Amino acid sequence: MAEPSLLEASAVAKRYGPVVALRSADLTVRPGEIHALLGANGAGKSTLVKILSAVFPADTGSIAVHGEPASLRNPTDSVNAGIATVFQDPALIPDLSLAQNMRISQLTRADVLPWLERMNLGHIDFDLQVSDVPLAVLRLLDLARALARDPQLLMLDEITAALTTDQAEFVFDAMRHLRDSGRSVLFISHRLGEVRAMCDRATILRNGAVAAQMDLSGVDEAELVKAMLGEELLEKAAAGPGTSAEAWAWEKHAGAPVVLAARDVRLRNKVNGVSFELRRGEILGLTALEGQGQDELFQVLSGDHRPSSGELLVNDEPLTARSPYDAIRKGLVLVPADRQQALLPQRSVRENLSSPLYNRTSRWFSLAGDEEERVDRAVARLDIDVRAGSQVQRLSGGNQQKVTIGRWLASGFDTLLCFDPTRGIDIQTKAQIYDLLKELAAAGKSVFLYTSELPEIQLVCDRVLVMYAGRIVHEQDAAGATEDVLLTAAHDLEQAPA
Repeated sequence: MAEPSLLEASAVAKRYGPVVALRSADLTVRPGEIHALLGANGAGKSTLVKILSAVFPADTGSIAVHGEPASLRNPTDSVNAGIATVFQDPALIPDLSLAQNMRISQLTRADVLPWLERMNLGHIDFDLQVSDVPLAVLRLLDLARALARDPQLLMLDEITAALTTDQAEFVFDAMRHLRDSGRSVLFISHRLGEVRAMCDRATILRNGAVAAQMDLSGVDEAELVKAMLGEELLEKAAAGPGTSAEAWAWEKHAGAPVVLAARDVRLRNKVNGVSFELRRGEILGLTALEGQGQDELFQVLSGDHRPSSGELLVNDEPLTARSPYDAIRKGLVLVPADRQQALLPQRSVRENLSSPLYNRTSRWFSLAGDEEERVDRAVARLDIDVRAGSQVQRLSGGNQQKVTIGRWLASGFDTLLCFDPTRGIDIQTKAQIYDLLKELAAAGKSVFLYTSELPEIQLVCDRVLVMYAGRIVHEQDAAGATEDVLLTAAHDLEQAPA
């Protein structure tokens, strides 16, 4: 008799008011396999994972574990059934310490330490408040917590989106370990190279239903994209937002006014004398390995921290920002890596889009007349799904990210600070964001873009900076910034002059 599936979900459906998140999803995960769950943003992947984790119930459908019907009424039932999940956003309370979060999840430091040591994180201070810990470390800590439960099925929802290449290897090692021991992994990632390298089979969702199920042996990325997007969107997605040949030459911006300048900026021991200039109409890229000071640099630029020394200039005028509001008044606005920092999750899409309008002036009510028009333009330009408009937290990750950018389209700005804006979103939404950034630059806006996705430098940017140990160690025209050049610079290794 054939061995029963480790997990089988049949005809699972979920609706949020007018929004159908899942129409009818089937999923079968066999023992000893790494199974990919793929689809564009809004296809229903995260909804299905949350149903299997019993974060909320399905409207209809059935779930079986090891061939036996499973009644998953709450997350404890899911854990008891041998399912552990690393969700798309860290499952940690930001105002508590790591140790306090461990106690809430009924785990101890000793439980997770063996896994943390395998990830080179055995030194982590558990007295730190979660909000003071880098996102990548939180993602690996979430993984260590899940592995400490010794699961039969580990579900990973976009965990590698926040990780560098080196950190992602820790995830892949854990996935192989589980597969080799006869257990299974359900893996969600928009990085199709990872999927093809790591996964055995795939279930692909489109518009809340299964579009394809396939063995991944010999399948190329084009086939996966076709199944994810369908024929109608395939040609546009495959064309992408452009090629490096279309990148604007560095010289084009050489005579443009400098809109943002850093002069020997320092912050504690994290930012160590950074200087650069961003010109009007330019998209300036920045890349670095994790923890090289890029987070702190963006905190300084956005007004979240005052530099220890050095100077910031906006349109040749000194910027002394005591808070992000001071930077915003100067036209300097931030799209953060963690979209939850930028959103009011329980408020409507339109309230989120219009929220910066109320902070621009004490006479905010004078903006009411054109507020609706501004918001409508932002919704239309970014093709934001507003069907679940009552709460932005009900949107897919891609649509939430569009809202974080769209609120600045509605309120206006001069310089956009984007910190990894395409992290964890699908190829179609990425293309929309790339196109928007290029349009903004062509209209005279400026963009400072940090990205952990190295191909984005040539796709979007005019020029690129590389940080290492809090310093700018490399600068060049983006057209020649190949991945090997950027990786060499990011490790501060000797290379041919750019």
